[in-house]
Amino acid sequence: MSYRLAVAATETPSPSGPAPSSGTGPRPLPGREPWLQWVLNIGVVVAGALTIRPMGLDGRGLAVLVLFVINSVALLARALPEAKVPPRVAVIWLTGGIIAAAALIGVSRSGSSYMFAFFLAGHIGYRLPTRTALTLAGLCSVLCGAVLYFRLGPGHDALPWALGLATGVPVLVGIINRSSQRAVQAVIAAAESAERAARAEAQAAVLTERSRIARDVHDVLAHSLAGINMQLELADALLDTGDLDKVREANDKAHSMVKESLKQAQWTVHALREDSLPLVESLAAMTESSGHREALTVTGTVRQVSARATQNLLRIAQESLTNAGRHAPGATVAVELAFAPASTTLRIRNGPATRAVTAGVGSGMGLIGMRERAALLGGTITAGPVTEGPEQGGWQVEAVIPDE
Repeated sequence: MSYRLAVAATETPSPSGPAPSSGTGPRPLPGREPWLQWVLNIGVVVAGALTIRPMGLDGRGLAVLVLFVINSVALLARALPEAKVPPRVAVIWLTGGIIAAAALIGVSRSGSSYMFAFFLAGHIGYRLPTRTALTLAGLCSVLCGAVLYFRLGPGHDALPWALGLATGVPVLVGIINRSSQRAVQAVIAAAESAERAARAEAQAAVLTERSRIARDVHDVLAHSLAGINMQLELADALLDTGDLDKVREANDKAHSMVKESLKQAQWTVHALREDSLPLVESLAAMTESSGHREALTVTGTVRQVSARATQNLLRIAQESLTNAGRHAPGATVAVELAFAPASTTLRIRNGPATRAVTAGVGSGMGLIGMRERAALLGGTITAGPVTEGPEQGGWQVEAVIPDE
């Protein structure tokens, strides 16, 4: 994008560092390089020192010298930054400059004294507001033109009075230059603002991705490790009783859970790497791998769901099936995927446990993670006990995700 090119030409931000501060002062703009201003100003002063006559320490020569110094100071002050010169001071300084320039044209006999008036008029157009600049430029033209028209100095024969009237014309160049510089500054400011917004958006995307990865890690590791730890603790407790059969059973169950965890981890890595997974096929494979064959029911017209919705629905299903296996071992599980015209609904319902439930402590983040996933997609999650039907006493999780 164009704003990136504009900013890239003036700054190279660190990938991990903060955005450069705008408080370091305005950057040089095209046509306003300080060294170029100094070269032009010093060139006018040097040309005046070499050509303006008479110049001495008494009589008219002293007057010419004093006016030359005043004009030189007024001209060289152009290099002062605008922020350091109050507007009222700038008006007084430039007004005095053009009066001194007109006086120098009248007092001097020959030379380039008129150059001071031309350059000061140009800077008036750049430094001051348009109305004030045009007023002072008109004053400059009137004063210089009058000096030459009424033959007020010894050098009136060397210069036509029309040249004096023309001394205010460069104000137009200054106004145009100021307008273009302000436009460039506005473009750069907009580019910097857009770049800061892009950085903030990128940072938000990174944080969102971190949260997603944290949820995926929880789905795979938290439940699995908690279950394995619970079986190992049970085996340790049974060692004291001498019941080796139950110790062996707990150990075998821990091994089985390790294998299942590895399978889920492989599936999760695959899902993280894929941009898009087939929702129905992936959900069928997941229910089958969890030990519930023919548990999936699909209703409505099957259609392709976005990659983001697919991944989050599969994570919700994985979390629900893991919870069903932990809290309701041996229970029947039904998974329903319903495609409505404007939404997709995933419903996982399990009946009451048919085997003893081993007490254990979960992370407490499962339902929170599912709600976060649904909220990211603008959907809702409802979870609670089943109060009627064949699965009464079981648990149901329902996710409704609107189409993007």
